[in-house]
Amino acid sequence: MPELQIRRLQSAEDAHLCAELMSTSEPWLTFERSYEDARQLVTDPSREVYVAFEGDAFRGFLVLNLNGVLNGYIQTVAVAKDARGGGVGSQLVAFAEERIFRQSPNVFLCVSSFNTRAKHLYERLGYREVGALTDYFLPGKDEILMRKTLGPWRTTILRA
Repeated sequence: MPELQIRRLQSAEDAHLCAELMSTSEPWLTFERSYEDARQLVTDPSREVYVAFEGDAFRGFLVLNLNGVLNGYIQTVAVAKDARGGGVGSQLVAFAEERIFRQSPNVFLCVSSFNTRAKHLYERLGYREVGALTDYFLPGKDEILMRKTLGPWRTTILRA
């Protein structure tokens, strides 16, 4: 696996790289996510956004939502085309889990029903399907809600 440096999004250039990747990749192409929509997401102050570099090469990013009912939600994992299949996605998810498990016993994410490669990755990493959001973004395109857990809130929080 490549040695990644993962850090918080810091600059307009970081935001540009993230928005460019998202607006030119699946599943966001199917959802017609524009560059501006993607840039708005990665600069939303209510989200934690992390970028991954291998040396000077941008390899991907992730967006975490740590508020609300699903306060351990991995909203976005995106890997640069030339880095896919090389462990970058697994490292980004592991980083997200480490961050989220500091405050919650649960990590949630959604994966598009047509994004089978990502769904297999999440299953391999220990995520289990807990429900489907039918026709969530587009007709005929479901979002599969997945969860990885350390245990129930009450018993996990009381042990901490």
